[in-house]
Amino acid sequence: MIEHLKEKGLNNRSPKESVQQFLSKEGVLFLVMNRPEVHNAFNSSQILFLTEILEEAETNNDVKVVVLTGAGKNFCSGGDINYMKEMGNNSFEENKEDALNLANLMLTLNEFPKPTIAQVNGAAFGGGVGLVCCCDMAFGTPNTKICLSEVKIGMVPATIAPYVMKAIGLRNAHRLMLTAEVMKGKNAVACGYLNAILEEDSFYQEVESIALKVAKNAPQAMETTKAILLNLANQAIDDGVIDYTADVIANVRESEEGKEGLSSFLEKRKPNWN
Repeated sequence: MIEHLKEKGLNNRSPKESVQQFLSKEGVLFLVMNRPEVHNAFNSSQILFLTEILEEAETNNDVKVVVLTGAGKNFCSGGDINYMKEMGNNSFEENKEDALNLANLMLTLNEFPKPTIAQVNGAAFGGGVGLVCCCDMAFGTPNTKICLSEVKIGMVPATIAPYVMKAIGLRNAHRLMLTAEVMKGKNAVACGYLNAILEEDSFYQEVESIALKVAKNAPQAMETTKAILLNLANQAIDDGVIDYTADVIANVRESEEGKEGLSSFLEKRKPNWN
């Protein structure tokens, strides 16, 4: 993955090695978890650094869309076993603070205002599944394996549970959290982990193509659309919801971006955000 991006002349801007950043001229920010020797399992410092990167990307107008992936053969195997074993010797307060850091990463990714794509190369296990489910869309290959493996080692998928349930539904969450089954191929798509399976030999190029299509869309419109999705998830369609959606479209119609979008369409020219 990293070699593919370097060949395209993208810039590595990360001062640290656990996560590498590549921002394309089109506004696609590739975030590459870079601990392949442990299948990109995360530890406390990587959790904090990835959260920091996302927070900075929120206010960077050059970033239009984020693609999250892993260096080497696998996406992310969840929490580093040695790190978790060490944390087991800490106090309840220390363990809770560490867990809150992970929960904050998941929340930050889930509520990130710009589009996010999980490029799930190889395996996503444990907390890595949480990262997949927090992204707006996720793509894998025939070799992608996804597993909520926590109960196999006496752990539980606590901090990631809200996002997994949102992505795959309560019934699937019951089955997959309790059986720790590995989902691959069409089964990973059917249960809601992935949007689609792409060919292995063109995987990175196809995901990049999707990201570039997203990056061409109106930035504020995409942020507003994401806000609508977050606000309306699981809400009953009542008068409050109807009023909220009417307010949103009324504000968009009188916005500068909205007016520019309609004008550029009618005048058959590119809008000013491209």
